[in-house]
Amino acid sequence: MAKYSVAVDQGTTSTRFMIFDHAGQVVGIDQREHEQIYPKPGWVEHNPLEIWTRVQEVIQNGLNPAGKPAIDPKDIAAVGVTNQRETAVVWEKATGKPVYNAIVWQDTRTDQIINEFGKHGGQDRFRDKVGLPLATYFSGPKIKWILDNVQGTRSRAERGELLFGNIDTWVIWNLTGGPKGGVHVTDVTNASRTMLMNLKTLDWDEEILKIMGIPRSMLPQVRASSEVYGKVAAGPLAGIPVAGDLGDQQAALFGQACYSPGEAKNTYGTGCFMLLNTGTKPVPSKSGLLTTMGYKIGKEPAVYALEGSIAITGALVQWLRDNLGMIQKSADVETLAATVEDNGGIYFVPAFSGLFAPYWRSDARGAIVGLTRYVNKGHLARAVLEATAYQTREVLDAMEKDSGVHLTALKVDGGMVFNETLMQFQSNILGVPVVRPKVAETTSLGAAYAAGMAVGLWSSFDELRANWGKDKEWDPKMEQATRERLFSDWKRAVTRTFDWVQ
Repeated sequence: MAKYSVAVDQGTTSTRFMIFDHAGQVVGIDQREHEQIYPKPGWVEHNPLEIWTRVQEVIQNGLNPAGKPAIDPKDIAAVGVTNQRETAVVWEKATGKPVYNAIVWQDTRTDQIINEFGKHGGQDRFRDKVGLPLATYFSGPKIKWILDNVQGTRSRAERGELLFGNIDTWVIWNLTGGPKGGVHVTDVTNASRTMLMNLKTLDWDEEILKIMGIPRSMLPQVRASSEVYGKVAAGPLAGIPVAGDLGDQQAALFGQACYSPGEAKNTYGTGCFMLLNTGTKPVPSKSGLLTTMGYKIGKEPAVYALEGSIAITGALVQWLRDNLGMIQKSADVETLAATVEDNGGIYFVPAFSGLFAPYWRSDARGAIVGLTRYVNKGHLARAVLEATAYQTREVLDAMEKDSGVHLTALKVDGGMVFNETLMQFQSNILGVPVVRPKVAETTSLGAAYAAGMAVGLWSSFDELRANWGKDKEWDPKMEQATRERLFSDWKRAVTRTFDWVQ
């Protein structure tokens, strides 16, 4: 009897492989970073072949942890995949060779395409159908850019020789055999991030495909988030069903056991993403949020969510480390921030890729405001952490406005939730408790749960809910007047970033 479910978690900066037991506890893990490629300002790319190599490496190493007994693949029930969502890959069906690097979700090169589409119907031109504003964030315009700019790709795509996928599709296609019969699928959550899927029909929208000039033959089949898609073709997991597929933020929602309408989570990673389960009907946003898919289990009705997406949070700490050399490793930001009492009056608005929710301003660029001679690197480190908390507050306010649901606590996960200074400040600026679960890597857990449910390793949401446990809670310790004054200054700082790109 198989006792484990595993997840391939392909993120923006790294790929990891995690093994979970029936209680949702981590049994094995391996993680590897991949190269971030910046050909021009605002352009961000990954090498899809390097990502596929990393996937194979982490599986191999995760099954054979150093100094521990190897995990027997016979004990694994299913494989789930979760991924950085809007990152777009186009490759040759016959060979598996990408025609261009993957264009990452943070990339802003499609701004002219977006402006062109916006001339007819404005930023909300497709929102009724797809739940998304026109923005450089999503995959559809990235596909168009490749077809328009990489020689020969449009005619080859029209002949049916090329395939498109977000990274989930690329990983599943390769896992299940690649050019030798790989399964070309995506799930509703990833499809809902392309700007090409109709939220009501859960299928590609012919009218939008026509407007964007994208041949339908390139696109994967849209399936549920939890069902058997195929089997792993080769390597140590050969023969095991691939049975779960969720975009990373939806996977975290699933791993956080947010199965009832009104339950929400916030994931602190490269960016920051808050999702609120809104049940089986899409809720349109009037406050700059995205209407997106939450998950779909087998033949059950699809569940929708409201999402607030923030482009740069953890990436700002990496920028402090890699571009400025102010810290040696990401965790050092907390030590540096603790050398001062407050932010010294400065605010850092990290609009490196424009501003995402709730503004959707691709013309914005990063700014540090309020500088005086008094400010030192400790204040800068603190302002970096606080930027994450302020952006989260903006999204939470928008979410409460759209949904009418007042959150009484916020479930949090991802790499930054071990930063005590940030979590306490987050609770202070929201005015509600912030709760970290026992398993903070809920993205991988959610994908493993979806895969395990498809093959009967878990049979109900109640079983998964019972696995969820609280690790730590932070309660607000700031006076209301202070909270509102700081937040008001943040909002002023944000306005200073607008209209920078002409």
